[in-house]
Amino acid sequence: MRHHVLPVVVVLAAVVVLWYAAAVWLNYDTAQNLADDGASRWDIVAATMQQDRPLLPAPHQIAGELIDSTLFRPLASPKSLLYHAGVTAAAAALGFGFALVLGVLLAVGIVHVRTLDRSLMLWIIASQTVPVLAIAPMVVVVLGNIGLTGTLPKALIAGYLSFFPITTGMVTGLRAPDPMQRDLMRTYCANGVQVFTRLRWPASMAFLFPSLKVAATLSLVGAIVAELPTGAQAGLGARLLTGSYYGQTLQIWAALFAAAILALLAVAVIDLAQRALVRRRGGRL
Repeated sequence: MRHHVLPVVVVLAAVVVLWYAAAVWLNYDTAQNLADDGASRWDIVAATMQQDRPLLPAPHQIAGELIDSTLFRPLASPKSLLYHAGVTAAAAALGFGFALVLGVLLAVGIVHVRTLDRSLMLWIIASQTVPVLAIAPMVVVVLGNIGLTGTLPKALIAGYLSFFPITTGMVTGLRAPDPMQRDLMRTYCANGVQVFTRLRWPASMAFLFPSLKVAATLSLVGAIVAELPTGAQAGLGARLLTGSYYGQTLQIWAALFAAAILALLAVAVIDLAQRALVRRRGGRL
């Protein structure tokens, strides 16, 4: 544990020290202009840590905003960060589900149908060259005109952004078995379904779960990005927008940290699922 924890603690401490130094440097001029006549330099430095709208909030200010907006606000209140995080997490989870189903189906088709391998894979790669900020407003407007609003448009954008790593990871995983292993299955008169279920699919799990971790974070990014150009009233993207409109830097940074925490939780859940699958199959971590 010492060898694993100590490097993390050292890096974290260095980041915090540099962050405080940057906060003092960026907020010093504003604090100096607002300080009383005769205020010492140390008073001004202390004032940089207590500004209501600092250019760069200090770590303890962000922590205080996180605690206040999560523990001391009603859960259904628009001022509750948990409320906004739940809205974004719901859209990201639904988009992740879409991406998982679509990615696996595309990968199976690409591996087993040569025509799809030669044609579809190029379009899948090309789809990721389109900026999501460009298509998000169009998707929301088109779906809104046909009566689809709320979580679904955001989920579709999140799924669009996150299906690519699942598809590419599954294609690699389904092709991972050695040709000798496939030949051995054929000598046992295994049909295509048996080769898939007993060889290709188990081999792909080692590639699927790392892809899912990447896709989970991308789905969260997609959900937040979908909230930015659409004027959403709820969600972490809406929280970022209102914070930027009114110069509430503490609100902006708290929303960013909430998004990072959500991503960590999503990766942790996928990691637990991977560990459970490994144990069920008799493997060791």
